[in-house]
Amino acid sequence: MKIERALVSVSDKSGIVEFAKALADRGVEILSTGGTAKALKDAGVKTVEVSQFTASPEILEGRVKTLHPKIHGGLLFLRGNAEHEEQAKAHGIRPIDLVVVNLYPFEATIAREGTTLAEAIEQIDIGGPSMIRSAAKNYQSVCVVTDPADYPAVLEDLKEENGGTTRALRERLAIKAFAATSAYDAAISGYLNREQETCSRFRLELPLEMRLRYGENPHQHAELYGDFGSHFEKLHGKELSYNNILDITAATNLIAEFSKPTVAILKHTNPCGVGTDPDLREAWEKAFATDKQAPFGGIIICNQPVTLSLAKAICEIFSEVIIAPEFESEARSLLQKKKNLRLMRLLKAPAQTGRDMRSVVGGLLVQDSDTADLPELEHKVVTARPPTKAEIEAMEFGWKVVKHVKSNAIVYAAKDRTLGIGAGQMSRVDASRIAVWKAQEAGLSLKGSAVCSDAFFPFPDGLVAAAEAGATAAIQPGGSVRDAEVIEAANAKDVAMVFTGTRHFRH
Repeated sequence: MKIERALVSVSDKSGIVEFAKALADRGVEILSTGGTAKALKDAGVKTVEVSQFTASPEILEGRVKTLHPKIHGGLLFLRGNAEHEEQAKAHGIRPIDLVVVNLYPFEATIAREGTTLAEAIEQIDIGGPSMIRSAAKNYQSVCVVTDPADYPAVLEDLKEENGGTTRALRERLAIKAFAATSAYDAAISGYLNREQETCSRFRLELPLEMRLRYGENPHQHAELYGDFGSHFEKLHGKELSYNNILDITAATNLIAEFSKPTVAILKHTNPCGVGTDPDLREAWEKAFATDKQAPFGGIIICNQPVTLSLAKAICEIFSEVIIAPEFESEARSLLQKKKNLRLMRLLKAPAQTGRDMRSVVGGLLVQDSDTADLPELEHKVVTARPPTKAEIEAMEFGWKVVKHVKSNAIVYAAKDRTLGIGAGQMSRVDASRIAVWKAQEAGLSLKGSAVCSDAFFPFPDGLVAAAEAGATAAIQPGGSVRDAEVIEAANAKDVAMVFTGTRHFRH
């Protein structure tokens, strides 16, 4: 289908001047509106205003400009259909063969802090989606472009097809166009639902980022959707696996809790050890000392650039992935000698607000992400003895970690490191026993440590066991019907205990 007339109206103007010039050089008549028309004219591209083409002015502050029979008739009439062509001629409707449209930046607008509902509504595009859908519906004859990345493909077709486009290209771009308008409507619907604090329907539209080699196990097919790649840059190593991506996500969420130089080691999304120190090598030693067996084949994440000293220490064990905001050149050279080790540069931290989704039988569970901050500990003391400054620091450190350990979760911590971690047990006492055993295996003393529990101690036995292991402070949400008994046991053991009022279950 030969392109003789194109309508160009874009919010994202990247590459549009060059594209329009290339069209004009082929004799294509360019129709345009508003800011796009001005940009093209300023660049010397001959442009016909849509209002001139339709003989109808823009009205209502630009809300109505392309909603006109001469626009939609020119897009929708069936070429080769005698009745359609006769009606088009009778009403002065000329064909429009190419639509180049991308939409008002609604999602960028609502992402800005302080955006009002009125401002958001003004960024709901009406004419753009209408033209896109009209053109995409008639893709047998009309080409629609919604993404600047597709400009080169259109120009290549024009060159190869003597000024025309192939059905294959038009069909591909039409599918992409319908996906774009669908995602746009979903963003609007989602925003308005949140504004009204009600949601009767959940929609999710994400682009395919990559097909994975397999899922959790080799017999499972898997894909990755969304913009995971905008958060990370892979510097070295094999392609990421399904399990790698889960582990990287867990590690990134954990490290976001810490502002001081910190190293965390994870395995199967659970922390094996976390350490903080101005010297990143010392932070590693603290994290690794928690458990020297589990980190084999694990994930390592730092919130500071990886130094050569740290890289040398990491090289002593086998790791799947190392994540950091940067790698010093010598450190990177050393780590890249390990062929199977994946190096990931963290480009941007995960948003601290968001939604978590889990598939369930027959549907999907959606919840707010667990971003609850730790309240002022001194204001939640429930025992006769308040915690010391060192105990408060240990509780604060451990509470940041236990939030990211599978329930039932127990973490023993000092002010700058984990000492023992018990994860994913059916009994909270068992989780504590495992954490104590891990510390003993690692040769670490729990004397003077803080025990951190993701949910309340249902009975005094868990608290008593922690005290007997050496803990002198405890932090937990509280809320058990036996809180009074647990507090009494803490007082009897001279354990300073704090209730946070916030639970951190992680199923």
